[in-house]
Amino acid sequence: MFFGAGNLIFPPYLGFLTGTKWWLAGFGFLITGVGLPLFGVVACAKINGTFVEITSRVGKVFSLVAVSSLVLAIGPMLAIPRTAATTYELAVKPLFLTMPPMLSSIVYFIIVISFVLKPSAIVDNVGKVLTPILLIMLTAIIFKALLSPIGPISDTGFSNAFSYSLLEGYQTMDAMAAVIFSGIILSTAKEKGYKNSELTSVIIRSSIIASVGLAFVYGGLLYLGSQSATLFPLDISRTTLLTEVVRLDLGTFGTIVLAVAVSLACLTTAIGLLSTAADYFSRYVFNRRISYNTTAIIMAIISAIISVSGVDTIVRIAIPMLTVLYPIVIILIALTLMGDLAADRRIFRVTVGVTTLISLMDTITNLTNWTSLRTVLNIVPLASSGFIWLVPTIIAFCASYLYATYLVPTPSLVNNRTQR
Repeated sequence: MFFGAGNLIFPPYLGFLTGTKWWLAGFGFLITGVGLPLFGVVACAKINGTFVEITSRVGKVFSLVAVSSLVLAIGPMLAIPRTAATTYELAVKPLFLTMPPMLSSIVYFIIVISFVLKPSAIVDNVGKVLTPILLIMLTAIIFKALLSPIGPISDTGFSNAFSYSLLEGYQTMDAMAAVIFSGIILSTAKEKGYKNSELTSVIIRSSIIASVGLAFVYGGLLYLGSQSATLFPLDISRTTLLTEVVRLDLGTFGTIVLAVAVSLACLTTAIGLLSTAADYFSRYVFNRRISYNTTAIIMAIISAIISVSGVDTIVRIAIPMLTVLYPIVIILIALTLMGDLAADRRIFRVTVGVTTLISLMDTITNLTNWTSLRTVLNIVPLASSGFIWLVPTIIAFCASYLYATYLVPTPSLVNNRTQR
């Protein structure tokens, strides 16, 4: 579920930028690109519920806005358009040089919407076949890079490799997908007969196995990308870099096979994401006033329009949205995993409120010329590294915990501590 083929464009590019620091970049990328999704699934399994239940502890309005924003991000605003743009740049453009991106997107989304409006087992079956093929292909690419490097790993002089790669890991959007799709994971496990503690244990074990696989793929592609630091110009696009390093690694045939496999995988991913997004908005946001089919068509049109801008542009568009949403997701996951330490709603509300406020202020100043606010925010620790929200959030948690636990404790929590 979290093996998004479109995410394969990020590790090689990160390795290309960081060169000899690829291992440090890999460490950062794996924390946000692999570790966070794992903890997201574990958090939802811990409460045996969904992300809606987690966000509801802050408030109903916040829950609706937060979950809707996540669904839009992994749906028609970012993830779905990126699958279409990746397909065009990896498979369509190299074969049909004169085909405009809009025509490619129209054909792509006609196929997507036809499956979304009339669900078929074909999509699931294709996905089950494609994923193993893609994994075998990627394993071959990685081992070939280990045994026969495509070039020397050189020092690119890249600074802040770790913090940059942490933020680059946001682009996978896997942590957001993890908390949104956790309900599906839980229901699937329940259908197989798992219950209570056994259910949680199975989900955690399977998530760890999936995370190890992702870490291998991402780490291997990052290493491959680091071998290309001296081979290509700095302005090379992410999709072109992926195509070229695979061509140097396995030849033209390997490039074609990878392009076809990734494109079909992107197609099946888009179908699943569009179906989920349309169902959520039709049911919970529009209260069935707008049908599922109409919602799906509208979202497909929006996705098609955005996809024409290209992968690198979509990645740039994603930065402001992800720098607001990801800190919120991270803190909600952390608070949920804390269990009794963050049992009081006031702790949730204050901590998440501060995270949201700081993230919004930081993003606004990055998008505008509000210099006075930027000057104030620069005083906050880690402001220059993209994690300005971290220290204020920790302070907010500690203050709200002391207040809710010792100064004005909730009676039920006092009774629980007394009984222990």
